[in-house]
Amino acid sequence: MRRLLIGTALGAAAGRAAYVALTRRPPGLNGLPGDEVWGRTNHRGEPVTLLEGPAFVAGAAAGGLLTPGLGGRMRAAALIAGLGSGVLGGYDDLAGTTSSRGFKGHLTALARGEVTSGAVKILGIGATGLAAAAIAGSGAPTRTGRAFDTLLNGAIVAGSANLMNLFDLRPGRAIKVGLITGAPLALTSSGAAVVAAPLGAAAALLPEDLGERAMLGDTGSNALGALLGLAATRLGRGPRLAVFAGLVGLNAASEYVSFTKVIKQTPALDWIDMLGRRPVAAPAPAPAESAGTDVTGTDTADTDTADTDTADTDTAGLDTAGSDAHEAVPEPRSTSTRAGDPTV
Repeated sequence: MRRLLIGTALGAAAGRAAYVALTRRPPGLNGLPGDEVWGRTNHRGEPVTLLEGPAFVAGAAAGGLLTPGLGGRMRAAALIAGLGSGVLGGYDDLAGTTSSRGFKGHLTALARGEVTSGAVKILGIGATGLAAAAIAGSGAPTRTGRAFDTLLNGAIVAGSANLMNLFDLRPGRAIKVGLITGAPLALTSSGAAVVAAPLGAAAALLPEDLGERAMLGDTGSNALGALLGLAATRLGRGPRLAVFAGLVGLNAASEYVSFTKVIKQTPALDWIDMLGRRPVAAPAPAPAESAGTDVTGTDTADTDTADTDTADTDTAGLDTAGSDAHEAVPEPRSTSTRAGDPTV
């Protein structure tokens, strides 16, 4: 427990410090000022920043390096999983396009020779997961068992990274999912040191996310998921197979089911989802009734214009508008960027 508390405090302090430093002087890119590179406008017309993601990655990495109780191999595996997924997510945040969505969309585009940012991320995070799993190692007594564990663990890391990205569609949602799923792992002797710093960094940045001042984007959500997945690889083989089956099921379901709609229709989940969030703005009033037109027959009050599922209309819990938890849209600029494509 002492190691868990130390790691959590280190991650929180490092994440907060990184966020303050990055937002004070946002890094530019390709001659563009930092505010333009990382800035977005949310559904309320208010400015938000994508720098929460890089701050999380930096905080989790720094805290992980200093957290006691981690062996050298696991420390290196955590760096590869967190930094690798974060860098690939950052590439998609800043250079991604919305021409293809979901595993099927990106892989179909790749099959016809079009390399999308999503395809790069799918392949890259898969490779990162396998690399982290190989470095972390396996306690299996046979070569076949160790090879099996590496493939299974790599799939868990990559699948977790993708799944967390799919939850990053509303303020605070991905971090809440991370904290809820990470808590049981933090209570295990094998996973506590791995998740301590990431959970601390995520908790420290949650107020910015809930306040709609910042967002994790692909950078932060991919890294958070990958690190939680790495912690899960320290479980026994039976529990790991159960985790893998759950990840496959949820990732597959995301191609057909809107997670946001399921959450809204489940009172307990909706309560957790809305906890700490700013109130949803009232819908715009219906236009005045004109002669011969019965406008009262339209269900305008049920459209929830401030928090609609338009970013989730791909029936897969995906952000078809190319934005993430804050329903942010890119500010006008000369190059094609967006807040993140949580389709992969």
